[in-house]
Amino acid sequence: MKNKILLISLILFICFCLVVLFKGLNNSNVYIPETTNKIIKEFKSRSLFSDDEISSEKILVNSDYYILNIWASWCGPCRKEHPKLMELSKNPSVKLIGINYRDNLKNAKNFVKKFGNPYSVIFVDTNGIISIELGAYGVPETIIVNKDKKIIKKFIGYLDDKSFKELNSILK
Repeated sequence: MKNKILLISLILFICFCLVVLFKGLNNSNVYIPETTNKIIKEFKSRSLFSDDEISSEKILVNSDYYILNIWASWCGPCRKEHPKLMELSKNPSVKLIGINYRDNLKNAKNFVKKFGNPYSVIFVDTNGIISIELGAYGVPETIIVNKDKKIIKKFIGYLDDKSFKELNSILK
């Protein structure tokens, strides 16, 4: 009798563990911070090439849209999306702003020299705080901001053909 109770208890415990396991597998643990409609707060940083301190308040003026692109020279997907950024920089109604994320400055400068500079300005985000305050949690990320400094769209990962078309449709 004692063995039967022990066996039934063991079977119930295993069933309970399996239910918890399968329930956990069906729940998504991906967290994407909500940034849409968030107003960008002023941030200051050094410029990649001039080493002068610049303020976002002086950069985010006189344009209908701003595109903030968070990138790094060590980021493979950043290299993959760079030709699309070069194409995007030709649009006169858009101001493309780079935020260089936790990078070696020499490598970042070489990256831009090698692949071209699509940015009107590049902020240096040495410790990643600017990117985190913008709601980013990786590179590359592209954020579209309107003239009211409100985030209207965020693209996580590199700009593939689909996201590039969506980005261009927003800018029209």
